[in-house]
Amino acid sequence: MSKVLSQAEIEALLVDITHEHSGLVEPSAPAPKKINRQVHPVNLPRVGSTAGKIISSIDRRKATQGRRPSAFTYESYDFRRPDKLSKDQLRTIQMIHESFARMFSSSISGYLRSQVQVDLISVEQIAYEEYIKSLTSSLVNVLNVSPLNGQMLFDIDLDILFVMLERLLGGSGEGNIKTRKALTDIEKVLSTNTVRVALTDLTTAWENVVRLQYAVVSLDTSAQFVQIVPNNDTVVLVLMELRVGEHQGSMSFCIPYLLLKPVLAKLNAQHWFTSKVKKVSADMGPRLAARLRETARVPCVARLGVSRVTVDTLANLKVGQMLPLTATAKSREHEAAEGQTTLGTAEIIIGNHVKFKGRIGLRGKRRLAVMVDEVMPPVQELVSFKDGN
Repeated sequence: MSKVLSQAEIEALLVDITHEHSGLVEPSAPAPKKINRQVHPVNLPRVGSTAGKIISSIDRRKATQGRRPSAFTYESYDFRRPDKLSKDQLRTIQMIHESFARMFSSSISGYLRSQVQVDLISVEQIAYEEYIKSLTSSLVNVLNVSPLNGQMLFDIDLDILFVMLERLLGGSGEGNIKTRKALTDIEKVLSTNTVRVALTDLTTAWENVVRLQYAVVSLDTSAQFVQIVPNNDTVVLVLMELRVGEHQGSMSFCIPYLLLKPVLAKLNAQHWFTSKVKKVSADMGPRLAARLRETARVPCVARLGVSRVTVDTLANLKVGQMLPLTATAKSREHEAAEGQTTLGTAEIIIGNHVKFKGRIGLRGKRRLAVMVDEVMPPVQELVSFKDGN
């Protein structure tokens, strides 16, 4: 009768066979990952994890064609620091910041009066300590995020920041620009204004998921003194590239996982696409009209009369000379039908149309004013346009 192997002998035999065929060694503790902040959009992955680069199924299939099954490429995974966000949630964050990159490219180009290109490089979840160690020469802005309870970071490389500051101060933004760690008071104000331009577009990019408001709490050039979460906490790093002329640099958002936790249920592609189709509420028209009445400004001109003169008369006008004014033909016809005189009347013109008629007078002792006597009927073409819509 053959000898029955014990469980320990079976495991030892399997280990010997595995080492003989695959050359595996005993696993060791993984070394901490270093973040590459050099921007190379073509080579960097769009979405990553703490474990390393994600290999798509298509690329994996192409890379392993004709190989034995044991030669497949596997993705390393650190069980001591598991990923807390799913691929779908990371993909939604990627789409949000791709939209932000497009809007910020347009906004900052107009703000600097120069062509600026902003590209999303990668979205990955890492430890907060790894993010801080990756910052060498950056302006770090601490942001309060409401209605969420917590803070996030927004950093810009000082090299590209000084290029933008030179543009704002009237320079060309070309050639070698000296950078330094300390910012002057004027440079801090200009940097804060630039950050606010970015935060306005970031609010717009996130509004399909949740309406967020950002407030700059502080800015610092020493990242090691900035601590918003414990070092081992997971954060989402959104890395971007800025190009201003011949200069390029990086900027990034550091979003703690605890900050995103209340809105994780909304970070999915289905919610993203359905929320982009906004329904027009019944009170949208009245609210828009009320807002226009409060904020919109239109030019209002009181026309006292008209005068037809030759070019010679106009060229030889001098101080103290007088020009005879007459009412317009429409005013004369209207006032003749009403039995009124045109003396001392004025037409109030809004948008090239006469909307009111009134009398000229004084308000107080030295301020000229017009008292509205009559509201003119609306222009027929405007009435037809309103009825047709």
